Order: sequence, then structure tokens, then C-alpha cells
Amino acid sequence: QVQLVESGGGLVQAGGSLRLSCVASGRTFGYYSMAWFRQAPGNEREFVATISAAGDYTYYVDSVKGRFTVSRDNAKNTVFMQMNSLKPDDTAVYHCAAKTGGTSTSRYAYNHWGLGTQVTVSS
Repeated sequence: QVQLVESGGGLVQAGGSLRLSCVASGRTFGYYSMAWFRQAPGNEREFVATISAAGDYTYYVDSVKGRFTVSRDNAKNTVFMQMNSLKPDDTAVYHCAAKTGGTSTSRYAYNHWGLGTQVTVSS
């Protein structure tokens, strides 16, 4: 199995930026579609962004389009998410996830998960 470890979360004021990273173990990272999900207390885990194995396709939930950018560096087994113009509603634990095959917006499609990194946006 692949192990995923997120980093880069923190406390930021509204309008600020953060860049999240997710480092994967193993030698087969290039075969995995990757995604970012987030979960705030009392809420379901919500899809945020996904990127195909080759990095040639990305998709975002409407609420973050134009503000967040997902990318990957397969040589470094790492996926990133640049988050700009952050809002208090972005506050959540952000998890990266991996699956073989194509991308998906469903949390049920992913079988590898990181433990998450906290993002807190103050107003």
C-alpha cells in the first residue's frame, strides 16, 4: 500500500495563502490519481481537487475554482495544492487521497488516505 503524509497547513488570515504538500511512499506513485478532500467538524468529508496520474487533468469543486491549484511532481512522489485568497469557510482538515485508475470526486473511490493537515482561516 501507499503511505501519504500531508504538510503545510497552518493558521492564516482571510485573503492569505498556503501551499499544502502530500508526499507518497512507494515506487508506483505515477500510476495513482490523487485528490484533496477536506473535513470540518460536523461536516462530511468534501471533495476539493483532483489531478490525474500524469498531471494533465485537474478538476476542482466550484467553491475553490480560481483560488486553488493542484499540481504534482511524480519524480518527487509529491502532490501540491496552492491555496490563495483563503476564506474562513476553507477552515478544515485537509486530506490527500490516492487511487489507481482515473480521477474521481467521490471519497468512496479512494482507498489510500493521509492523516490530514489542519488549515485554519481567521476573519
